[in-house]
Amino acid sequence: MSKIYVTEFAGSDINSAKFPPIAEQTVTFTSASVQCSNAFNALTRLIRVNTSAICSISIGKNPTATADTLRMAANTTEYFSVEGGFKIAAIDNT
Repeated sequence: MSKIYVTEFAGSDINSAKFPPIAEQTVTFTSASVQCSNAFNALTRLIRVNTSAICSISIGKNPTATADTLRMAANTTEYFSVEGGFKIAAIDNT
């Protein structure tokens, strides 16, 4: 199964991603959009997303990922500034 790994940080600048993180979660995704089960912590301002497969993601209060949303290549990592309470959704892509 394909997965994205989400790590939440309180800082809003990549240079201030301090360990230990506030939270970590893994989202298993397929050809249907799947949201993470837990909303980001209220203190979360930065997330690190690493994906095991090509996917598209969406981030927001009630996100739905589609083949047309932000695409991530397999085995890549990106950082995103977010708000507490947001979620991430992922879907398989090519």
